[in-house]
Amino acid sequence: MSRKYFGTDGIRGTVGQPPITPDFVLRLGWAVGRVMMARGAEGLENKILIGKDTRSSGYIFESALEAGISAAGVDVRLLGPMPTPAIAYLTRTFRAQAGIVISASHNPYTDNGIKFFGPDGRKLADEVELEIERVLDLPMQMVTADLLGKVKRINDARGRYIEFCKSTVPHPFSLSGLRIVVDCAHGACYHIAPDVFEELGAEVIAIGREPDGVNINLECGSTHPEALQQKVVEVRADLGIAFDGDADRVMMVDDRGDVIDGDQLLYILAMDRHRRGQLGGGVVGTLMTNFGLELAFADAGIPFHRAGVGDRYVMEALDRHGWQLGGESSGHIVCLDRTSTGDGIVSALQVLAALTQQNIGLREALAALKPVPQKMINVRGPNRTGFMQNEWVRKAVADAEHQLAGRGRVLLRPSGTEPLVRVMVEGEDAGQVEKICQSLADVVAEVIA
Repeated sequence: MSRKYFGTDGIRGTVGQPPITPDFVLRLGWAVGRVMMARGAEGLENKILIGKDTRSSGYIFESALEAGISAAGVDVRLLGPMPTPAIAYLTRTFRAQAGIVISASHNPYTDNGIKFFGPDGRKLADEVELEIERVLDLPMQMVTADLLGKVKRINDARGRYIEFCKSTVPHPFSLSGLRIVVDCAHGACYHIAPDVFEELGAEVIAIGREPDGVNINLECGSTHPEALQQKVVEVRADLGIAFDGDADRVMMVDDRGDVIDGDQLLYILAMDRHRRGQLGGGVVGTLMTNFGLELAFADAGIPFHRAGVGDRYVMEALDRHGWQLGGESSGHIVCLDRTSTGDGIVSALQVLAALTQQNIGLREALAALKPVPQKMINVRGPNRTGFMQNEWVRKAVADAEHQLAGRGRVLLRPSGTEPLVRVMVEGEDAGQVEKICQSLADVVAEVIA
């Protein structure tokens, strides 16, 4: 069945434009309350948790969700600003029917979104999202006054999550002697991530931790690591760690200021687990994963599978294969042996644990990985639907593949969360890759304008 509101990661859009409006979010809260209460399983409490990132619009949508859920007869527990994976963890520990995150992740403050976790701390199944959409189209009817849901705030959510993050590494593990720069993207982990690494012994220099409601992801965080690169070199740090606005993604920077992306972090984790006999099968990447990573895993005898782009599809592939480790080049890494969803802080800790156990740095851990030259250009435009059927686009792709002569890849993919098309080219020659990618992007730009 086609979806009316849900995308690949909940419901997202521009604040003030449908569906990201207070009236819609009110009805959404009511619909979610109705559906989750009807599906309630034994052992679950009649409550739904709500967390958010640091966007100013989060207050509006928090109030709307709170009212809608209460109107459906379900209790609400407010978490305040918390990372997306923290809501997933707390939903499980509080035995709640669902957890809701108000966030547009790595997007600018002008966007916002609503995404959901089920009682198991995982994204909602397709059939649940479709049921919510069905109920959304029904007339909204409140329960009687005596059955309205009650609202409370969970005051110790931050401390609970910090302790959980620390519990994902072995007890003797210490970051003592390491100087780390942590970029919180002025987002949901601003009051959490620096404390996690500091409590484990690191000297922490924190940047991007002064949210004002509109500066989330602004020239900082995992999507804009330039400030982190500069700071790492300036203070002579051992490494830097960058999160996005809701802290489910992570990137790193080595001591020379070079960016370490999600593919490289996934390689470090996979090789460390493989070396210790704890990989638990193979690794899941996506269509965007660098071909060099696939080659490296093949050389190491590690099975590798490409899923569609998006953590939902990575999770589906992990479940299908019975594996534990997967991720995306964007820094969304899933360690199912540690938690139920992509978690930037937990993933960073796993990388640091792998490095300290071997007493090596980021560069040494990546010495054997040879990424293939890759270029990606984000082309913005409103007319993404069916663009691949355009004859000029099809001809441009065919020409590009002919030039690569079977020694590279071409991928054109509409974003599931933003009005843009991602144009990606891989090949052996960096100059050729750059030229082909720009040529393709120019054609796509004309077609989707």
